[in-house]
Parts: sequence; C-alpha cells; structure tokens
Amino acid sequence: MDRAKFLEAREWVRSQLDNVQAFWLKNGMDAEHGGIYTCLDRKGEIFSTDKSVWMQGRCGWTYAYLCNIYGVKDEWLKASKSCIDFLEEHCVNHDAQGRLYFTVTGDGKPLRQRRYCYSEAFYCIANAEYYGITGEKEHLERARRAYDMYWNLNHGMPDPTGMGPKTIPETRSGRSLGIPMIILNVTGVMKRVDPEMRHVYDERAKECVADIFNYHVKPELGVTLENVGPQGETRLDITEGRMVNPGHDIECSWFLMDYANDVGDKELHKKAIEVFDMAFNKGWDTEYGGILYFMDCLGRPPEAYEHDMKLWWPHNEALIASMMIYRDTRDEKYLDIFYQILDYCKTYFADEYGEWYGYLRRDGKPTQPACKGSTFKGPFHVPRCLILVDQMMGEVLGE
Repeated sequence: MDRAKFLEAREWVRSQLDNVQAFWLKNGMDAEHGGIYTCLDRKGEIFSTDKSVWMQGRCGWTYAYLCNIYGVKDEWLKASKSCIDFLEEHCVNHDAQGRLYFTVTGDGKPLRQRRYCYSEAFYCIANAEYYGITGEKEHLERARRAYDMYWNLNHGMPDPTGMGPKTIPETRSGRSLGIPMIILNVTGVMKRVDPEMRHVYDERAKECVADIFNYHVKPELGVTLENVGPQGETRLDITEGRMVNPGHDIECSWFLMDYANDVGDKELHKKAIEVFDMAFNKGWDTEYGGILYFMDCLGRPPEAYEHDMKLWWPHNEALIASMMIYRDTRDEKYLDIFYQILDYCKTYFADEYGEWYGYLRRDGKPTQPACKGSTFKGPFHVPRCLILVDQMMGEVLGE
C-alpha cells in the first residue's frame, strides 16, 4: 500500500463528509414544519416542497449515526430529532395499522401510499439509531414495532392498506432481491442497538442470507438477478427476469460481508466477495467509466429508460464494498478498484457547490438542470459511504 496516496484519499473523503453533512443542514432542514426538504437543485435551492418519507427516516438515521461515530453535536442531534418527530406526527397512516406514507406535503399532509415497505424500514433505523444515542426507550419501542411490521409484511401478512401485489399473483409471482437485502441491513442496525433481542435478529438475518444465495445469486450466469420466481426460477424470456442492478448487488455484497464478519463466517465472506466481483465486472462501463444503472444479463435491451445512466448511490456502495474487501483481505486488487471508483467520483459526482450530483448521463455529464437531491436522494447514501469508508480506512491504518 502506498501510504501517502492512501492518506490523501482519506483526507478527501473526510473533507467531502464535512461538505455533505453541512450542505443538507444549511439547505434542507425545514425550520417551520420540521423534517427535511430533499428536492434541491445544484446550488441547494428547493425546487419542490413535497417531502419524501424515505428521506425523513434516512436523514434521521444519518445524523444520529454521525453522533454515534464522531460524538454528539447539537446540530446533528437536532436534525435527527426533527426528522423523526416529523415522521411521527405526519407520516404514519393510523388508518392502516401504522404503515407509513411514501410522500407528504411540506406541512405533512399525506400524498401517496405505496405497497412497498421501505418507509417502515427507514423509520425503524432512524428511531433505533436515535435510541442508541439518547437511550429514550420510546424510540426503541417504535423501532421494534416498525421492524416487526416490515418483517411480517414481507412474510405473508396482508397489507393493511389493502394494496395488492404489482402483478396478478395467479399469473405471476416471485421474489425481489431488495426485500432480503434491505431486511438484512435493517436487522444489523437493530442487532447493534438492541442486543436484548439479538437471538431474533440473528435468526432473521440468517434467513435473509439464505434467501439471497438460494434464490438470487446465479454464478452460472455471472450475475445476481433482481427478480426470480418463487423458488428462484430464472425467467430469461422476460425483461424483468433478466434485469441486473449492479449497484444493488454491490450494496448487497457489503451487507453480506458485514454480517459474515459479525458472526465469524469466513466462507460466507468469500461468497460475498464473489457477489461483488460479478456485479462490478458486469456493471463497470469500460468506455466511459462509472457503473451502469441497469443491465440485461443476456445483453439484450433493458426496459428501463435510465439503464445507461450513472447514479450516485451505486458508486457509494462500490466505495464501501471495495474498501471493506481490502480492509478484510489486504488484497491490493480491491484497493486499486477503490481508487478507480474514487477517481470517477472526484471527477464527475463531487461539485463546487457542495454535495454530489445525483444523476449523470452515460458520458458523465450531469443531467440538466442538475440536482443534488430528489424524492430518492437525500442525506443518506453519500454520507453513509463517507462515514464507513473513513472508519475502515482508519482501521487499515491501525487506528
């Protein structure tokens, strides 16, 4: 390892973390109604006052996690609490047994409910992380309730909103990779802050890992498939069945490595590295650089219009995963991959006005007008990446 190069890279990561967390505190926090606005343009101006419920939970988690790692700062804890309070006051659908909305107005009126359960997942981790800092039991109780609902909704519980599946189940049903991988990550947060229930979290995490490898990982195709049949059947005659999301797969790989490290499973760690290798080899754009958003596992036309764009979050996940592999194995190949991704992020995503662009064209130019946030992008993937990478680089240096 070139120590000077490594230290220089870590200094950039740390400077970006300072930049990014400050960008959202300055431009996004809603002093009037609480919570955070995330539809921000390049300079941080708000272009829509509707609020993403996902982002309230993710922001609540991020600023609590910053307190966990770097020590409590009043502005961080205040931002976390503002988002969590806004969630509790405005984003819970009490007519649907506590399910959460997907979007609300700036002052908290409900706009949209989705069948997906990710609002519940992010509400859960926000309250859990806040409990880990404050010890306020109410937040742990909220987190436990949301976690159980999230688990049960994905294990046969009828949706209390009355919304059915996307496709008519008599015609087609199946499995989506996003469900076990996100549950695995949420379970890891719960296990860390709620050791009293570790036995439950361990069993559920084990089931998630089994689902990922039994159904979605397809070494014979060199990919991890996003959508499969109920027993993991491949459906190569339809575009949905051939879809590969390299960013998801890379994110999944470090969730698996994190779990493997927690339970001391070296074989699982090796298998998780293989998931990363397949995804990175498939997704890296050898012509323009960066990670493509969607791929077809057989090289046929993907259905998603945005398939050849470069989005911020797959690159965040790739920085985390490659550094995690290097930290755990000291294989220089993965440090080289880390630098390769970092150089791309420095060149194309980071910006003089703060934060990272969210959406790039295939050639690396930002979509116009450029934005720093949206319903799906807020203070989560970029700061989470920078926090974790900073911590792992410190571990490599023996700190």
